[in-house]
Amino acid sequence: MKIIAGGVAKSEVADALRPLLGDGDTVTIGTDMDAAVQLQSGAVDFYLGTCHTGAGASLGVLIGFLGSQRTHTFGRSLPSQEQIDAAVEAGNVAFGFSIDQVQDIVPMLWRALEARQGA
Repeated sequence: MKIIAGGVAKSEVADALRPLLGDGDTVTIGTDMDAAVQLQSGAVDFYLGTCHTGAGASLGVLIGFLGSQRTHTFGRSLPSQEQIDAAVEAGNVAFGFSIDQVQDIVPMLWRALEARQGA
């Protein structure tokens, strides 16, 4: 699985993901524009974007390129594992959340993405 981390806390997201990755999985740091192009071309599988609110800036470009049906924001709320699973199962490939939720959301989101890839 190939993931690109972007937004204000992109380094923190990548750092939180690295210990979770399996063989062949990668996380790179990039911009939302990088992610849009790479998602459209199939070069990466998922984008995790962060901003202060988890809404607008974390996904603005991705919503424009991919459409709202392939993007999901968790905003300021701390979602349950079930809510994250549902967002992944709905076919979203770009996810936005707030910078103060990185340590909570990244492991749960990884579990859901890993399960989706294994399905």
